[in-house]
Amino acid sequence: MKKIINTNDAPAAIGPYSQAIITQDFLFTSGQLGIDPSTGELEGSFDAQVRRAIENAGAILKAAGLSYENVVKTTCFLTDMKNFAAFNSIYAEYFKHNPARSCVEVSALPKGALVEIELIASREK
Repeated sequence: MKKIINTNDAPAAIGPYSQAIITQDFLFTSGQLGIDPSTGELEGSFDAQVRRAIENAGAILKAAGLSYENVVKTTCFLTDMKNFAAFNSIYAEYFKHNPARSCVEVSALPKGALVEIELIASREK
């Protein structure tokens, strides 16, 4: 059985999808942008967008009764790999347990975002 997870502490979906789905012991989030959920606007700088995207994903984890420590895989999209070192520095503040990860450069993201992050989390730690 699957369950849809939604929280007002992360931006609402901007299309026909859910913020996250839990199925069996796994949570799958949709990609999170650096959008402030209280304003609906993108944060200004790359660093601020990274932090906000990770915090938005964290709010979804929390709504599902999970935390960053439950994350087993992340997929990260950057519009410029020149930001890779800055991304890694911020990412490491949140994901101290080093989940598996893919990080790729893309030509564009929704709303002109500079970064997007999606997670897979397990109820097991």
